[in-house]
Amino acid sequence: MHTYSPQKFNIPTISGISQKQLDVHLSLYEGYVKHVNLIREKIADLKADEEKNSFLISELRRRFSFEFDGMRMHEYYFESFEGGKNEINSGGTLLKELSEKYTDWDGFLKHFKSVGMTRGIGWTILYYDPRGKTFHIVWVTDHELGQLAGLPIILAMDMWEHAYMVDYVPLEKKNYIEAFLSNVNWKTSEERFKKAI
Repeated sequence: MHTYSPQKFNIPTISGISQKQLDVHLSLYEGYVKHVNLIREKIADLKADEEKNSFLISELRRRFSFEFDGMRMHEYYFESFEGGKNEINSGGTLLKELSEKYTDWDGFLKHFKSVGMTRGIGWTILYYDPRGKTFHIVWVTDHELGQLAGLPIILAMDMWEHAYMVDYVPLEKKNYIEAFLSNVNWKTSEERFKKAI
């Protein structure tokens, strides 16, 4: 059976998010990877008597999507910091397209931040819809609830409290959002966008 391994990320020191916060967050990500593998192993074991264990198998399958999406979403998140902060290409297609959809770059940032301020835990995700040829910024709860089916992720910002509680209390999540956006390597998002169009 295939086994997933935690991805290693090349994240330099970043402003506004401490190394301790990153270490705690990376450890949590590794937990998702571990649980993806454990669930798959447990389902395989229970299939020895699939009829008797059908209820347990069904519940583990439900849990699998939570753990798997938690693993994958964190990979999108941490990849955005790899290589260090990099401004968006001022002559690039991503900036041009986002500026058209959201009036300008500041309009995009304002909208992304406002979705990030949604009450509760979840993710703020910038998707691109290749069929509709448009962007969507959405709030996704619990990793697997609210994902837009089949749409490539251009940028993912973790808004679960574990992403910022070492550095910021919940009432300061606006400061975390600013710190996240100020450290994004936009080349990563630009590459994702090129693959999506």
